[in-house]
Amino acid sequence: MKKALLFLLTAVVLTACANSEGAATETEKVKLVLDWTPNTNHTGLYVSQAEDYFKDQGLDVEIMLPGEAGADQLVASGQADFGISAQETLTEARIQDIPVVSIGAIIQHNTSGFASPVEKDITSPADFEGKTYGGWGAPVEKAVLDSLMKKEDADVDKVEIVNMGNSDFFTAVERDIDFAWIYYGWTGVEAELRGQKLNMQYLTDYSEKLDYYTPVLTTNEAMIKENPDTVEAFMAAATKGYQFAIDKPEEAADILIDAVPDLDPELVRASQKWLSPKYKDDAERWGQQELDVWNNYAEWMLENNLLEQELDAEEAFTNEFLPE
Repeated sequence: MKKALLFLLTAVVLTACANSEGAATETEKVKLVLDWTPNTNHTGLYVSQAEDYFKDQGLDVEIMLPGEAGADQLVASGQADFGISAQETLTEARIQDIPVVSIGAIIQHNTSGFASPVEKDITSPADFEGKTYGGWGAPVEKAVLDSLMKKEDADVDKVEIVNMGNSDFFTAVERDIDFAWIYYGWTGVEAELRGQKLNMQYLTDYSEKLDYYTPVLTTNEAMIKENPDTVEAFMAAATKGYQFAIDKPEEAADILIDAVPDLDPELVRASQKWLSPKYKDDAERWGQQELDVWNNYAEWMLENNLLEQELDAEEAFTNEFLPE
């Protein structure tokens, strides 16, 4: 009888310990949708996954590709808890009452601009006249071209604008376009590796209002209201991942290469070296966003007839989930 009782008590204790251990290691499953195929804009997230920063915060993060729906729509509808977007698309989404909120700037300053092979002889926006621009069919493209060209008394209607479709920059400039809008940290660095010299007109060289946050991390209003602890945990891990990438670009690049073997290792390493200092840049902390930046770009969009009404910028972003 005593042996039976002892056995029973032992079983109860072991079961309790097992349950306690299971509860302690239980993680919350969340989905993160990228804006594009994996690249060095996303390195900090892959670091957070590989180094268990998400797990340490009690999160089991699934990284998804956006598909046809797009990251903003997936986040807004709750099909993904977090996403990657950009200030320009999120501004339009907010005007359309799509409840997506920016919770962190991945890169502090806009690193995009218009690129062309040097043999095209495009050295300023005035040289866009008579040339063919390859884009993706968004109204903002012609507005940005017009904004830059007006500063040099040039006419955007003298630019032929075509849709590049799925063509990459290097194929397109050899075939049927003269210049395109690129992120230098990826396509520009790839050009360097190819030995192809580019002329660049960075947006930030021509307008302070075009120095917006791109890309950004997002969530939806429901997550912020109903699951603020999850958002805070996610941003704590993401911050740690991007800080790792800032401090150790070579190791961070290797983590991204291991996670996404289809990427060109040489391009990833070169891109990471170029981009890592730009994640935080001159901000007090990684991820920080400023109201003036949001207001400036929204004003520019309104001036260029890209918005139907003014943006409530204070509702479009928050810094509250960034670690102190």
